[in-house]
Order: sequence, then structure tokens, then C-alpha cells
Amino acid sequence: MTMRDQLGLAMSGADTNSLACYQSALAHFQCYVGDPLAELDDALAQRPELLMAHVLKAWLNLLGTEAQGLAVAAEAHRAASALPGNARERAHLVALGELLAGRWHAAGRVLEDLTIAWPQDILALQAGHLIDFYTGQQRLLRDRIARALPEWQAEMPGYHALLGMHAFGLEENADYTGAERAGRRAVELQPRDGWGQHAVAHVLEMQNRTDEGIAWMRERVTYWAGDSFFQVHNWWHLALYHLDREEINEVLALFDGPIFGGRSPLALDLVDASALLWRLQLLGVELGARWQPLADLWEAHADAGNYAFNDAHALMAFLGAGRDPAIERLFAAQRRALAGDGDNRQFTAEVGQPLCQAIQAFASGEYAECVRLLRPLRLIAPRFDGSHAQRDLLDLTLLEAARRSGQEALARALVNERLQLRPDSLQTRRLALRLAPARAA
Repeated sequence: MTMRDQLGLAMSGADTNSLACYQSALAHFQCYVGDPLAELDDALAQRPELLMAHVLKAWLNLLGTEAQGLAVAAEAHRAASALPGNARERAHLVALGELLAGRWHAAGRVLEDLTIAWPQDILALQAGHLIDFYTGQQRLLRDRIARALPEWQAEMPGYHALLGMHAFGLEENADYTGAERAGRRAVELQPRDGWGQHAVAHVLEMQNRTDEGIAWMRERVTYWAGDSFFQVHNWWHLALYHLDREEINEVLALFDGPIFGGRSPLALDLVDASALLWRLQLLGVELGARWQPLADLWEAHADAGNYAFNDAHALMAFLGAGRDPAIERLFAAQRRALAGDGDNRQFTAEVGQPLCQAIQAFASGEYAECVRLLRPLRLIAPRFDGSHAQRDLLDLTLLEAARRSGQEALARALVNERLQLRPDSLQTRRLALRLAPARAA
């Protein structure tokens, strides 16, 4: 008799207890909480032949962009590939194989076809959604999920996750009303849905609804913090709201506390810490020795060269801490990536390496060179990951480099651009005021 999961999908090698462990792990992954890897180990201890437990273990180790996760994912992929499986499960293995080979776009396409055939495969939808994010597939962030939504009912397990993903895709495509509605519904169905929580946070950030954003995060902190894998990023969103109000002491307290106080070594968490310190540095905030411990943790990633978005944020920390050897190691890793055959070669060539060169130029006081490098990049930056909120760091750096290099007309034009997009942003208004004397002259 074939075992089926809660959504009716056939699960090769499953029995009742191992399937319960797998489904618990999947539910925790959907919320980014708990320890799904431990639950998968329990499932596999009971039934090593449960193919999808190996598959989920592989996805969990790949989708965090941690270089050290590659070996674990590869072993899980090998174990799963030796087991009998159905067509849907085999499609997961093909997608995993593509991603293990560094072919992000190909993996996303395999998952796209998989979810067209099996729109209730929530794991394939979530993995594909994250790949769309990492590869800058802005339209697919929305449409991959939109295709599946009519095939679901609200009472189905994981429906909240589908709504949370759709909310983020809508937000990244500037449908803020639809995004907010879907995101709020996601956390209404499942209060611990960290992705839905963050989708609404993005909407409030993009619309400069700063006071509402602070309330949204602080009133719900017991749900999205704690054992959430995603909590650092959500704390980062809260810090951005306070930064817009120029409440620097509050921002520093958030950095020293929940954003970096735990010294998480995960690249996704280190990215947020670097991005926040760089924004503060652009404003001329005295950071003391904060770059040093952050650079210490980035050192373990300096040679990875597996993901260009991580490289840029590691470089910020190395520059802030004065780690010249680590900077050279990072650029050497990028050169190796450029000689490789995975998709990261393209990410690095088109955006990653020139962005790192621009960041280094800014840190060296070569502001005109920074402007030269950044101006074309901001138009294609989505190709190497990041949300609109994350990539705003490029615009802020360009604006400040233009101001410091004496390119007042360009700086004014960039501020005018921001005023159209963010008319209610206090930070944007202050940037405009800084340029007012030059305009009067």
C-alpha cells in the first residue's frame, strides 16, 4: 500500500511514524522555526528508505547558501538517488542535482515544471520560490505561486506558507495592496509564519509606513522571534524602520542585541549585520569596534566564492575591520568563480565582482570610481539576489559617493528620484536637506 502525505502526494518508503516526522519537519521549514533537520534524522532513523526525507534534508542544506552545506546535501542526494521513487520525487532529485552543480536557473526550471504537474507539492513551491529570490527572478517570485493557488483550499496544510510566498512575490512586483492582504492572512492562519511576517514588513518599508512597521514587528515579536531561523532578518527590518527615523541608539541596540549579539555564523544572518553597519557608516555614525567580530565570522566564508551576494557583504566587513588578507582571499575566490561553469560565474561577472570593486573604492575614498562602477549596476542588481529593501543599499551608496565626489547634480537627481518613490521617508527628506545648500548655490 502506498503511503500518502497530508496533501495526497505519494511518499516512497514511508510508514506512519516516519511520515509524521517528515511532515513536522516540512511544517517547521514553512515557518522557518524549530529544528527540521533533527526531525528528518528521526524520520530516517526509522525508515532510511523514506526518499523525501533525504530530499528535504538536501534542500535545507542548499537553500541557506552555506558552502559547508554542499557536502551534506550531496550525500543526501546520493542516498535518495539509490532509492526507488515516483516521477515527482525523481523530479526533485533532478532539481537538486542541477543546484549541486551550481545551475540555479536550471534547478528553478525543473521545479517550475514539477509544480505545474503537482501544484500541491509545497516543498517544490518553497524551494522554487527561494531559488527565484536568489536568482532575481522577480516575476516568477509571484507567478510560480500564483499558478498553484487556485489548486489549493484554505484548510489544506501549508496554505499559510503559500500565501506568505505569494505576498512576497506581489510586494517585489509592487502590488502592495495585494501583498499586504495575503501576508496578513498568512500570519492570521499561522502566527509563526516568518516569511509572511516579513512580506508585510517589506510592504510597510516600501510605502514608508514607518510607525505601522514598528508596531507590526513589535506587537508580534513573540511569534517571529525565539527559535525562528528567520528572526535576524525580521529584526533587521525593525532596525530599518528605526533608522529611517534616525533613532540611531535604538538601531545600535538592535544590532548589538538580536541582530548580532548571538554571533550567528550563518551567511544569511551575517548579510543583515553587514548591511546594517554599512548603512550606519554611510550616515557617518561612529561604530566603534563593531566591524571586528563581524569580520571574524565572515572569515570562514572568505574562500567560498559560491554566492556573489554573500561576497559583497563579507567585503563590507573586511573593509570595515581592515582585513587586507581576507579581502585578497575573497577576490581570489571570485576569480575562481569566474573560471567555473556554474551560474555564480554569471552572477559574479555581471554584478558581484564590479559591486565588490565599487564597495572597495568607496571604502578607499575613491568616490568617483565608486560612482562609475555603481551607476550601471543598479539597473541590473536584481540578477544576483536581494529584495528591493536589501538592494536599496546600492542606491544609498551611490548617492553618498556622488555627494562626496563633488557630483552635486547627480546627487540631487538621485535624491529627487528617491523623493518620488519615497515621499514620506524621513531619511530621504534629510538627504534632500543635505544637498539644499548646493542647490541654492
